[in-house]
Amino acid sequence: MTEITIAWIALPFFVGFVIYLLPKLDRWLALGITIVSAVYAYLVFVAPAPLDIQLLDNFGVTLVIDQLSGFFILTNALVTAAVVLYCWSTERTSFFYMQMIILHGSVNASFICADLISLYVALEIISVAAFLLITYPRTDKSIWVGLRYLFVSNTAMLFYLVGAVLVYQAHHSFNFQGLRGSPPEAVALIIMALLVKGGIFVSGLWLPLTHSESQSPVSAMLSGVVVKAAVCPLVRYALMVEEIEPIIRIFGVTTALLGVLGAIFEKDTKRTLAFSTISQLGFILAAPEVGGFYALTHGLVKSALFLIAGNLPSRNFKELQHRPVGNAVWIALVIASFSISGFPLLSGFGAKILTTKNLFPWQVIAMNLATIGTTIIFAKFIFISHRTSPSQLKGDGENAKPQAGFWWAMTILLGGLVAANGFYYQAYTIANIFKPLVTIAIGWLIYLLVFNKIVFKLPREIEKFDHLIGGMSLMLILVFWMVKV
Repeated sequence: MTEITIAWIALPFFVGFVIYLLPKLDRWLALGITIVSAVYAYLVFVAPAPLDIQLLDNFGVTLVIDQLSGFFILTNALVTAAVVLYCWSTERTSFFYMQMIILHGSVNASFICADLISLYVALEIISVAAFLLITYPRTDKSIWVGLRYLFVSNTAMLFYLVGAVLVYQAHHSFNFQGLRGSPPEAVALIIMALLVKGGIFVSGLWLPLTHSESQSPVSAMLSGVVVKAAVCPLVRYALMVEEIEPIIRIFGVTTALLGVLGAIFEKDTKRTLAFSTISQLGFILAAPEVGGFYALTHGLVKSALFLIAGNLPSRNFKELQHRPVGNAVWIALVIASFSISGFPLLSGFGAKILTTKNLFPWQVIAMNLATIGTTIIFAKFIFISHRTSPSQLKGDGENAKPQAGFWWAMTILLGGLVAANGFYYQAYTIANIFKPLVTIAIGWLIYLLVFNKIVFKLPREIEKFDHLIGGMSLMLILVFWMVKV
């Protein structure tokens, strides 16, 4: 398994450059890499025990392949495959597919890193590949959004690198275990940097603009898997170092509430989805023991929703009341919205139940509020106007109506939501089924009676570029105080 793992890590980078030599095979090579990753995820799940690979013994450079990484790898495989199929009939060049596969490989690498320096390398490669995908249209706006993302990301990684050096100075090892007993400033620097990279709490407010203004396939990748490259290490920290777990859980709860607050008042579909991503990342961190399963569910749902959003006739919810979408697209939208709301028969139901069962008592009320908030958010999508004819559909200025690649992508993502039910079939008890249905009913009622009639727009001042670095500094002070306490 060790040799297979090393080959699996290296393969996307090798194939990414081969695509330039064989551009006519770019789509097939990209799709093949996702299949390899899906097979590898299966091998991880059926392995009798977790695998530890020591790369450099004296420096604690280690890879860990376990069920947690298996969930994240499977998410990456399915989301990337869906995006490849979605783009199949478009005119995107081999450069696009090369960057997508390099991004896919580096994200996979981040999921199995158990040391600070390997994770740093993986996250830096992710930043560059994501930047090139964001700026792929080469418009002034896409270049600005990409540069903004790259600047924030690289600034955060400078903080991270300083923290990694301090951990090594304390223990002569880069292993994650070195966070235990390291100076508080080292732990604070590392956690703060990953909070920024993952789009978590106030330090993640770069995310709404970046995800909403990227092309829909890129938004699907960013929201479905890229932000999880920083979330997965945070989950590992919580599981490996008990002193860090309460901090991660606190940020999980606050992030879930902040994202819900931003999404409820948004009138733009893609910005709503972006704020919802912030909230759902909070659910992953709120219960680290089951964060992998929730990450899989969220990745499938959010990727599907961003791809669907790119095929709606408008990004404005008010306009969508007067510009109906086709029934087929609306049904796909409803299935994804039902899943993230926790409706039975879809994996979002099991993920919500499993997360609830692994919350600490002090988290329960806040997370229940976040769950109701989620149902309110996606009621906005469920109750848009729809009709049988798809003639008025228009997505991102690309298609008059969804092409075959869109439906292949939906088959993978929505089919995955149904199939993933099997991971936690024990959730299907009368009590467990009753609570989500009541929660959804309450959320829909609140939306129809209250939020559907409110005209209120949250200020975007805090999202501006010149406030993001200041936000990082404040977050660093907050995390340092939490670690000291």
